[in-house]
Amino acid sequence: MEILITVLVVLVILILCVFVSCIKIVPQAQAYVMERLGAYQGTWSVGFHVKMPFLDRVARRVNLKEQVADFPPQPVITKDNVTMRIDTVVFYQITDPKLFTYGVENPMMAIENLTATTLRNIIGDLELDQTLTSRETINTKMRAALDIATDPWGIKVNRVELKNIIPPAEIQNAMEKQMKAERERREAVTRAEGEKKANILEAEGAKESAILRAEADKQSAILRAEAQKEKMIREAEGEAEAILKVQQANAEGIRLLKEAGADAAVLKIKSLEAFEKVADGKATTILLPAELQGIASMATAFKTASQGPVPVEGK
Repeated sequence: MEILITVLVVLVILILCVFVSCIKIVPQAQAYVMERLGAYQGTWSVGFHVKMPFLDRVARRVNLKEQVADFPPQPVITKDNVTMRIDTVVFYQITDPKLFTYGVENPMMAIENLTATTLRNIIGDLELDQTLTSRETINTKMRAALDIATDPWGIKVNRVELKNIIPPAEIQNAMEKQMKAERERREAVTRAEGEKKANILEAEGAKESAILRAEADKQSAILRAEAQKEKMIREAEGEAEAILKVQQANAEGIRLLKEAGADAAVLKIKSLEAFEKVADGKATTILLPAELQGIASMATAFKTASQGPVPVEGK
């Protein structure tokens, strides 16, 4: 009886163990490919699942997240026969677990070899300079080619990036020398342009300074000319006013003489006085009209008589 109970307990434990082993919980972003008696039975997605004991098995656990494959550098030859090494990074995602499981024996090795061959085909149509400056173009072409080739394997290639492009050492040295020469050329061009701009600015400054000086000289000359003009005008006005005053005084004297009834002799004497003023004591010889000479003699005699007898020395 005890043996029977023991056997029953063992059987219950075995059944429980088998049942527990048949319970499967698929986590997020994963899928289980199930086989029954060696044939594809289905794909389990996220959640709780129970398989048939001894008949079903998990053929493959597939990660549905986007994954990154970093492949080592591959030797490639450019169109101009330059051998370089390029390593690539492929971003891919499994979209069909069944195709990924049964489409290819080793998916990662297949992707690596496909990446290498595709890269050689693309680089073979480009020269060295194009290879170094056309990363985006190479990435786009490789992604398109790999995406088409991996579609039957249930893999979608999202991006392909060239990680490093390593040319030969002699090419690197030549490129460094070329870059150095280019930098020196740009520096010389920049310096020349700076000097040119500085000369232009200096010339413009000198031109503006000369223009300002010329304008200042012009204004100064205009002001001097206006001042001289004003001075001459005022002098002319003063002389004209003086002449006018003299003429007015002469006219007034003549008018008074006429009103006083002066005869011709008085007028002639006044004329003689006018000649005396004209001489101003500086002239040595004065030419008088004939009619004034007699009057002058009479005036001299009259002046002498009025002064008395001339004294004689010794008497």
